[in-house]
Amino acid sequence: MTLFTGLGAILAALAVVLGAFGAHALKDKFTEPRYAAIWETAVQYHMYHALGLIGIGILANEALWGASSLFAWAGYLMFAGIVFFSGSLYVLAVTGIKKLGAITPIGGMLFIVAWVLVAVEILQ
Repeated sequence: MTLFTGLGAILAALAVVLGAFGAHALKDKFTEPRYAAIWETAVQYHMYHALGLIGIGILANEALWGASSLFAWAGYLMFAGIVFFSGSLYVLAVTGIKKLGAITPIGGMLFIVAWVLVAVEILQ
């Protein structure tokens, strides 16, 4: 599915931009050193799953596997995981609002389910 390949490439580029932004523009703005580490974690998971989206897009190529709703679900869940997991950590790092930490595990679960769906489709 070219949707996930393209979306993954755009999100990978955004991860690079946000990583550089955090390392340079925000370096002295974090109120605590742990917020810099939180930002780095957000960027890492953002990039890993952007690459995962590219992989899903490649795997979902109908010439290889035929039409697969599991790959489609995995792609949408992985995208949502980036929004919930990394997005909540980005906002937490710059605002210090600790309640956002309650959203992060939802993104983590979305990542897990997405990877399980990829595995199930491949192993079928």
